[in-house]
Amino acid sequence: MLYDVCIVGAGLAGLETAGLLSGHGISVLLVDRKSDLKSLVHTTGIFVRKTLEDFDLPERFLGPPVRQVRLYSPRGKALPLSSPHDEFRVGRMGALYEYLLGQAQARGCIWSPRTRFLGASQSNRGSIVTLETDGTQYQIECRLLVGADGARSRVSPALGLSSNREWIVGAEEVWEGTAVQGEPAFHCFLDARLAPGYLAWVVNDGEEVHVGVGGYGDRFHVSSALEQFKVRVAGVVDWGSGSLVEKRGGRIPVGGLLRRLSSSKGLLIGDAAGAVSPLTAGGLDGAMRLSRYAASVAAAYLNTGDASILEAYSGEQFHGRLISRQWMRRVMAGLNSQWVLEAGCAALRLPLGRDFAWQVFFGRASFPDPLTVKGRDLSLMTNR
Repeated sequence: MLYDVCIVGAGLAGLETAGLLSGHGISVLLVDRKSDLKSLVHTTGIFVRKTLEDFDLPERFLGPPVRQVRLYSPRGKALPLSSPHDEFRVGRMGALYEYLLGQAQARGCIWSPRTRFLGASQSNRGSIVTLETDGTQYQIECRLLVGADGARSRVSPALGLSSNREWIVGAEEVWEGTAVQGEPAFHCFLDARLAPGYLAWVVNDGEEVHVGVGGYGDRFHVSSALEQFKVRVAGVVDWGSGSLVEKRGGRIPVGGLLRRLSSSKGLLIGDAAGAVSPLTAGGLDGAMRLSRYAASVAAAYLNTGDASILEAYSGEQFHGRLISRQWMRRVMAGLNSQWVLEAGCAALRLPLGRDFAWQVFFGRASFPDPLTVKGRDLSLMTNR
């Protein structure tokens, strides 16, 4: 069969792109290895204020707002930060994914669960894609192949595009009915042993508690670190009062947006494109914005047949606006000493340091909006 677009991966980026394209008369095949989008979620699901303001996310899939952040040093000294705005909301990601899938299907998207991407080769009309569903291999043809298949994308090398080379690994548990001291808050812990190069966290929005650790995988054992961290915060979180409802884990690319994101045969989105903040490792805002851009470019290309349009979809144009976060990632990656982290946290408690920390957590410098990069507006190109 011939499709206009084949999207590999049904995370937030893949689902958003599938919905946008399907709504404009474009035939879309969406495939994913999972049979159930509620299982094996790989994100904490924290949406920041800028995303919530710019995208229409259904209220019923969002937890209560969070305005408080507490940043802890290795010795447990806390830096409290507060915003007058509703800064964070934790998405109920499994339910949100199913909603977005239903929206895409209602617009004509074909959904293929339990399906693995095995490879792709060029054809006159685009790509011949080899897939496997429930043990049966077969091929489809598409004019454009889209990789939304995560940090270690298999679509990327098949298209000859850039691949992620740096990532952290994370593990998280989601609890319900758990008693937590204090009001809803995002608790961040810096610790070179429990979370080397990143942080450990407890996110309490009053309905769910997310507890997790992340860091460079060659420096710690992630599941053991998570258990140690839960013991450390047991005085604040009463694990015996609630129930564990979900376990999550995976790789998070932190090398920045990849430079070569498209070819004449396809393109990359989401984690496969490195659309994750190198500093905070937040990827939901980048996934949404880059997916909107990708859908616009793809629709324009499919509508005109002009392959040069795909050249606009490049990571090169964003690097100047992301360079400061990449440098800060280098600094975080090199912080291997507890006492250096402790000293850094002490500096953050000074007025200038506090202002910097406030900007990191509450600032508006999210992922650049690609629809207006270099004055080129592609926001209407999805309309045929």
